[in-house]
Order: sequence, then C-alpha cells, then structure tokens
Amino acid sequence: MNTLSLHHIGKSYHGVKILDDICLQVAEGSRTAIVGPSGSGKTTLLRIIAGFEAPDAGELQLQGNTLAAEKVWIPAHQRRIGFVPQDGALFPHFTVAGNIGFALKGSKREKQHHIDKLMDMVALDRRLAKLWPHELSGGQQQRVALARALSQQPTLMLLDEPFSALDTGLRAATRKAVTELLSEAGIATILVTHDQVEALSFADQLAVMRNGRLTQVGPPKDLYLHPVDEPTATFLGDTLILPAQLAAGVAECVLGRVAVDNIQQRGPGRIMLRPEQVLLEPTPQLADSQATITHIDFAGFITTVTLQMNDSNEILEVKTISRAGLDVGAHINLSILGLAHVFTE
Repeated sequence: MNTLSLHHIGKSYHGVKILDDICLQVAEGSRTAIVGPSGSGKTTLLRIIAGFEAPDAGELQLQGNTLAAEKVWIPAHQRRIGFVPQDGALFPHFTVAGNIGFALKGSKREKQHHIDKLMDMVALDRRLAKLWPHELSGGQQQRVALARALSQQPTLMLLDEPFSALDTGLRAATRKAVTELLSEAGIATILVTHDQVEALSFADQLAVMRNGRLTQVGPPKDLYLHPVDEPTATFLGDTLILPAQLAAGVAECVLGRVAVDNIQQRGPGRIMLRPEQVLLEPTPQLADSQATITHIDFAGFITTVTLQMNDSNEILEVKTISRAGLDVGAHINLSILGLAHVFTE
C-alpha cells in the first residue's frame, strides 16, 4: 500500500510554472529522497504535500484519503504529516521540553511521560529538557525538531534539507541516526536535498527534479548506474562521458572497445562510466601503455588524474583512489569494470 500518491501536481507563481505534472508514489514505511539543483521546485513540492500551499492542478492522497484536489483541501494541521525544516525552526522562547511537548495533549504528568519517551527515541539526554534552543548544538537542535514532529504521531515525515547546516562528520552521524529511527518507527519519509551523496545513502527511492519536473524515479543504484540523460548522470556523481560508435553491445571510443548496457543501439552515441569503473594501472614502458599522466590534483582519498591518450593525444580527466605510482609522467593502462551506460536521448 502506498502512504502517499501524487497525481499530475502542478503549481505556478505569477504565470511561471514551478511544478509541472508531478506524479510520485511513496510506499508505506519507505524512504524517498527528492534531489535536484536549487530552484528545481523541491521545496515547493514539499510544502504542497505538507499543506502549506495548494496545488493549481492534480490530486494528492494520503493512505487513500484525498487531501488536495479540484474541490478538496485538507489543512496542514489535519493531515498528520510531520515536517522538519532546514533550520529546525524551534521556538526560541520555549525550552527543549516545551518545544517537544508543544502539540501534546493531556495532563502535565502525561505530557512529561511522552516528552521523556520522545527524547529517548531521538537519543537526546533527558537532562537537556530544561535547556533553551540556543544552548544546544546543531545536531541536538535537529533531534529536538524531529522529536517535536514525531509527537504528532505522523503518517508521513517530511525533511527539508535538515542536515545542511551541520558539520560534515555530524551531518553523516545525524543522518544515519534519523534514518535508523524512522525505519524502526515504520514511518514513510520524504527527504528533500540538493546533496546527491545524502540522497543516495538515505533513500530506497530516489526522485530527480529539474525545472519543475521529475526526470527519473527509481532505486538509487539504478539511477546512479543507468541515468536517463547526461544532466541527471552528472548531478548524481562524477562521470566520464565519451562519444562512441555503437554496435552489438560494444562501443568503439578513445578507450578502445568497451562493453555497454544496450545491445540494440547502433551508430554514433555517447557512453558514461563512473570513476570506480575505470582502473588505472601504471606500466614502466611507454610502448606498452595507453596514456601518460600530465597533471595530478591530489585531494586526499581521491585524486583527479589528467591523462593524454598516446594514440589520439586526447585529454581525459579521471577520478581515482589515491595511491603510489600515480605521478606526472607515469605511463598508464586503463581497464574497465562492468558495462558502460549508453544514453538513449
């Protein structure tokens, strides 16, 4: 059963189309990441799902119940949808306990019991309950915001770039903790982000947005290895894109003969390899090599290697794991793992 169903959602501002024919299904208990560049419509879509804005066209259903359609509009506070914005949006004049318990009903004792339970759920020390938001770290503030959203017992959780203001290490740890928490609770979740690494690691369904449309939806690994077009490919990670002549599942290109994932396409085309598919092997003899390293851009774990191909003098840039032997002037052979992806558009 789908928790959320979007059918042909459209939205315009002052005649400018922001969302165009958005269709999306979010399965019960699943994690969906909506990723795309700034201005692609991600946050507008999230606000429509939350009930902060109304669509101009289309229908929105939550567990089979229509929340928005031509003659139907259910306001945000009646939707049982949790929302965690980018900055947490905690009430500065409330303590941690006051923020978490803001929407809770019942006696003071009952509310305190629920607050304690929610703090335990998001791994917040109960001793923080009396602190003010400004006395918390960024990660702690996001956990308070999540606990407040969970207090509504939501059917669906919406996360609008909630980790973007955190330091790199804290960001990864907080994301992992939130992912595990929501999975254990069985709450369907939509994360909006412009960070492709975050999206790939968080989601079991990935939706790529560009210019107000969903260009591709599916499992993250499928989109990473088989993107529908070049802009989607480059947005989801580093690529090596090459012109090629295609025939019978093989591409003739600057790297030689490379097996591809499309045996039907023939003639001129373009193929994509991810960096981890391209292996660089130093060799002592120029005569035995395919390329020569002309430049090195060392960045710790990853090095960008500029290669000049010996036969054609073409220049290629390849990202690879840093290791000994990759030096300017080194002679290199290249081998390919797996299949290159063929763009059909």
